[in-house]
Amino acid sequence: MKFVIIHNKFLALKMDENDKLSAQIIYEGYYITLYANRVHIITWNVGSATPPDDITALLGLNVGDGNTDMYIIGLQEVNSMINKRLKDVLFTDQWSEVCMERLSPFGYVLVTSQRMQGLLLLVFAKYFHLPFLRGVQTETTRTGLGGYWGNKGGVSARMSVFGHTICFLNCHLPAHMENSDQRMEDFESILQQQQFEGQAATGVLDHDVVFWFGDLNFRIDDLEMQVVKSAIDNNKLSTLWEKDQLNMAKDSETVLEGFQEGPLKFPPTYKFDVGTDTYDTSGKKRKPAWTDRILWRLRATAPASTGKRGSISGLTSGTKVTQHFYRSHMEYTVSDHKPVSSIFTLQFPYKVDVPLVTLIVEDEWNSVADAIAKFRLVPNYSRSSWDWIGLYKVGFKHHKDYVGYVWAKQEEADYHRQEHQVTFTEEELPKGSGDFILGYYSNNMSTIVGVTEPFQIQLPTTDLGMSSSDSSDFSSEDDSTVVHMKMRSRSPSPHKGKHRSHRSRSHSRSHSRSSSPKQTKTKEQDVTDGSQSSTVTTEGESTGHPADGSSSQAFHSEEDDKDTAGSGV
Repeated sequence: MKFVIIHNKFLALKMDENDKLSAQIIYEGYYITLYANRVHIITWNVGSATPPDDITALLGLNVGDGNTDMYIIGLQEVNSMINKRLKDVLFTDQWSEVCMERLSPFGYVLVTSQRMQGLLLLVFAKYFHLPFLRGVQTETTRTGLGGYWGNKGGVSARMSVFGHTICFLNCHLPAHMENSDQRMEDFESILQQQQFEGQAATGVLDHDVVFWFGDLNFRIDDLEMQVVKSAIDNNKLSTLWEKDQLNMAKDSETVLEGFQEGPLKFPPTYKFDVGTDTYDTSGKKRKPAWTDRILWRLRATAPASTGKRGSISGLTSGTKVTQHFYRSHMEYTVSDHKPVSSIFTLQFPYKVDVPLVTLIVEDEWNSVADAIAKFRLVPNYSRSSWDWIGLYKVGFKHHKDYVGYVWAKQEEADYHRQEHQVTFTEEELPKGSGDFILGYYSNNMSTIVGVTEPFQIQLPTTDLGMSSSDSSDFSSEDDSTVVHMKMRSRSPSPHKGKHRSHRSRSHSRSHSRSSSPKQTKTKEQDVTDGSQSSTVTTEGESTGHPADGSSSQAFHSEEDDKDTAGSGV
């Protein structure tokens, strides 16, 4: 730990067990822990293309230091022709699958996703952050054809991250130079229509931090084609900024008040000849433009009080956002747009740093008799008899990608117990050895609310029968795909979880139900259907339990909308 003095305050800097930088401010006798959360955001209009062979550079996995906490991926114009949408109902769409395949070996788990025709939003986080991502909800708003068609609009995901509310909004706004006012109207309509249920933050702008990104379709006004291309060729991009429609709208549109954006130091990302780095040479010769953008907004906070305690509250009430870079990726040529990415650090004080469920497990399971897990619940946790504990192989993709599970059923005699216990049977254990994680899934919250550190399972072959898996649609990674994870250095919470205990031999009923978690939730709540979009989510989804893993149940064709007549209608 290192102490420095800033404005007569002591600041203790340290690296925690997850290699995350945190700070503890010692101010007039009060200790305040600040935490830095790194978020990597990507937006890309993929033009109905299939994913490229390698998206490692786009995700920054080839140059990253492994300290990214969350990946937020917003795509537009994902192929949604009727035959493709039917396939996506039965199987995970190609873009979601390729993102999971690349990120899961590094310990990132799909938290939630939302699809509305060609719009797709994916949220990933390190597995040990899952218990601190709460209140996850998604929303969709259609603005195409006066609000009846989903080729344009916005999809969002909101959540509480360590007690601070964040909303991610992926938009595809109307095209064409002359539609700048319509773009602003549609954005305002999206903000008005997207309301979240049961949370203190009811609208998009009510969150502590909002990230707004997508194909916003703003163009460069007034300047002729040759002037724009000359500025690009001579790297005089600043001459184009003042004619950018979004930059000009910031001065006059109240709905944009508070939104910030980094400097546009990369060339316009639209429109290119597919397969090249050459701007449009077709008969239409579209003028280059920065259509693909990433902005952020901090919620305004009340001025701090002058009193001692008020100063402390004012010091820690807000969240600081730092943008590290803002760039395009010219090497990707499958679309007429180039992807854009940015990395942010969110620094905020801890509001939530204790998981709702603490799981306790031995370092190794060397026999079936060792397959015991204990867990403790915080006093205010709303437990369900349909909660379950999943056994995941390190490198799992999402909460349904389990190897086995047991029900965390609560017996009447358990009500006053502080510690509970479950046992995995031989049928629920994996076939071979490896490194695994336990996750406690809350049926009421539809999310994982507790995880362990990785532990080893090394069972003798004579002890082992066939293992079951209820997530056959999403098979776990084999050992060769998870070599990038540091096995013993990852803590299940911001503070190192020293929750190891000796095994107890008293067993609970691991098969007290005949059904799997895929079939449970319908007994407690109705499952709605027929919406224009659905979500594969760990919280806020309509089913809230392991199912078929499909990311959508809507069947719509995609309106091409590359400044041409839409074929989807």
